[in-house]
Amino acid sequence: MFSSLRVRNYRYYFAGQVVSNTGTWMQRIAQDWLVLSLTGSPLAVGITTAMQFLPMLLLGLFGGVLADRMPKRRLLIFTQGAMGLLAAGLAVLTVGGVVTPYYVYVFALLLGLVTVVDNPTRQAFVSEMVGPKDLANAVSLNAANFQTARLVGPAVAGLLIAAVGSGWAFAVNALSFAAVIGGLLAMRPGELRPTAPIAREKGQLREGLRYVKERPELLWPMVLAGFIGTFGFNFPTLLSGFATDTFHVGAGQYGLLNTAMAVGSLTGALIAARRGAPRLRRLVGAALAFGLLEVVAAFAPGYWTFAALLTLIGVFGLSFNTSVNAALQLATEPAMRGRVMGLLVLVFTGGTPIGAPIVGWVTASYGPRLGLLACGLVSALAAGVVGLVLARSADLRLRFALHPGHGGRVVALVPRTAAPAKSELAAAC
Repeated sequence: MFSSLRVRNYRYYFAGQVVSNTGTWMQRIAQDWLVLSLTGSPLAVGITTAMQFLPMLLLGLFGGVLADRMPKRRLLIFTQGAMGLLAAGLAVLTVGGVVTPYYVYVFALLLGLVTVVDNPTRQAFVSEMVGPKDLANAVSLNAANFQTARLVGPAVAGLLIAAVGSGWAFAVNALSFAAVIGGLLAMRPGELRPTAPIAREKGQLREGLRYVKERPELLWPMVLAGFIGTFGFNFPTLLSGFATDTFHVGAGQYGLLNTAMAVGSLTGALIAARRGAPRLRRLVGAALAFGLLEVVAAFAPGYWTFAALLTLIGVFGLSFNTSVNAALQLATEPAMRGRVMGLLVLVFTGGTPIGAPIVGWVTASYGPRLGLLACGLVSALAAGVVGLVLARSADLRLRFALHPGHGGRVVALVPRTAAPAKSELAAAC
């Protein structure tokens, strides 16, 4: 489960991320609370979130190009430092009592612009630290790290906001980036597996898109990630609706719903860390289970049943997330990895400004149950269609065996023909 922690450089990186991710979650909570306290409007909170995600939608592909053009460790030191400075600036304005909603919007937009470069670079840098053997494990541990911070950070932020105000939560987040930068500086460059940066040329963005288009083992998981990210992961809107309109519970029970999902996500990350390199069938299966569980949760009769289903949704949602990340990195040439990961981040998170208003409108008009039902149906249908396309492209079919014999499977993917043609796609499935 923790094999990649044997790598010294990754241990430094992981330790820094433990601190930084906690600070990031503290800032998320403090930022939303600050905007809400300044305006009294949930719409203003939504605008802040949109400002932070909009750069990824518009410029996400260019971030991947920069990740391929520059040494990733050096680029991460720059982006993490820039994020720390932005957090410090917002802390000064807030503690000084001069912050306004418009200042927060600007800082959220600037943070989104830095994230455009930081996110694909950070994801592609994992393989340079641990290599292909431990890549899937490291991706899963990174997810577990993030989910642990998701459990701790909001609680610490709540105590800090209540005691001294939102500004000091921003200050703590600013300081947390020192841990990441320190870990990056402490690494032994000779033990890294750096990818040679590509020279600056015209058409590199189109080259990345063409590279993905020509490889079904990259294209179809990317398409599935787009549907899941745009429609499946809209829980901030949905959970608040279930808490207030469906189950009529207070803030404490609403927070417990988020905790239930975080526990499930952490469990899913640790389970994924125990497995080897992911197969495409695993990520399609996880996406299908994720969508079907959302459909079932839409009809949950009571609060505690719904919370239990959210835990399972978290398990399979995180399993899909880590599987698609590792599968795409392992199937991509090192020189293209930044652009491919930039495209993955774009389709997975860049769709939030598109999907969130749609899901919000459905939830507001017809209720949270129908909103979650629609999200689950779209996710499950996308998983089913992508699974069929991949199987057909790889010349595979499903086989059902009621008596599979010793070591056999009831459901298995087998070649359609007696002498199947070997292909990278069939091997990946």
